[in-house]
Amino acid sequence: MVILDENVDFETDFDKEKISEEVVEYILKKEECPFECEVDIYLTDSEEVRNYNKEYRDIDKTTDVLSFPNIDWEAPADYENVDFDAFEAESFNPETSLPILGEICLNKDRIISQAEEYGHSVKREFAFLIAHSMLHLLGYDHMEEDEAKVMEEKQKKYLDELGISR
Repeated sequence: MVILDENVDFETDFDKEKISEEVVEYILKKEECPFECEVDIYLTDSEEVRNYNKEYRDIDKTTDVLSFPNIDWEAPADYENVDFDAFEAESFNPETSLPILGEICLNKDRIISQAEEYGHSVKREFAFLIAHSMLHLLGYDHMEEDEAKVMEEKQKKYLDELGISR
């Protein structure tokens, strides 16, 4: 389940909720997630993303997306080593009766500017940032070159399979 919350006006030629759900559900399926969960997506502007980045990461600048996973992964998408009872207890949403895998904070301003910069649609950039963040919520990272390569390949593959390519 995806909950999309917007605090900015962001008119698009696509259904943001539909694309969010498609990308999240597809990645959970491809990464063989064995449990139902909720992913919260918050769409805001550069200033608010900057505030979150400063508050939670001690980095005083804006960025395109922030990911806040609720599982401390030993290895990416390694479900065997997840304490599901603790995960569910700590991140359970009583309104949906689901544990929250994590939260994604998207920067509307960067979605628009990066789509233009990279020469693709706003829809593609929106979906890309969700795919990127979903991999973070599943324990993937890109701090090392080999990790970055894995993430880049998965992001491209999943979006291509969904028909959301450049």
